[in-house]
Amino acid sequence: MNGFDVTFRDDRDWVDFGKTYVNSVAFKTLFRDGMLLVEETAAYLDGEGRDESRLVSRDATLSYAAESMRLTTLLMQIASWLLVQRAVAEGEMTPAEALQEKHRVKLGKAEPPKQSDFNLLPVRLQQLIMRARRLHARILHLDSLIADDRPTPVPVESPVAAQQGLLRMAFRLGEG
Repeated sequence: MNGFDVTFRDDRDWVDFGKTYVNSVAFKTLFRDGMLLVEETAAYLDGEGRDESRLVSRDATLSYAAESMRLTTLLMQIASWLLVQRAVAEGEMTPAEALQEKHRVKLGKAEPPKQSDFNLLPVRLQQLIMRARRLHARILHLDSLIADDRPTPVPVESPVAAQQGLLRMAFRLGEG
């Protein structure tokens, strides 16, 4: 033989998206942005939002209360997910423990507000709701990638490489 190995296999370890993502700059940015949105929303609802809630129409009062509670719940889910993933990244929690936490804090689908009710809300609250919904959708997608329940695929040697190995063994046995 010419010494040229043409096997088609990849002996490198498989990349675990969850492990690599939670230790990435992208996750740190997502964490920072998510927590800033939580803080910004809390400050709004405790300050300017409280003042604006008194100015909305009588019809919008119930919508304001319902949507601000939905927003708060959504942001609590987002913050919990981010904190669990950061704990995994920092080694304070194993991925298995994070999966157990996932069952306690559900990242449910966010129900869209009725468009007619949504339009009655103050613009700033509408903006915060839309930002939280986009962040939530992004986190749902990432969570499905990180906590994919399918087993990690096991690399298999190609049939050609297996045959080549058998041929090598046969010729080595014949050399002796």
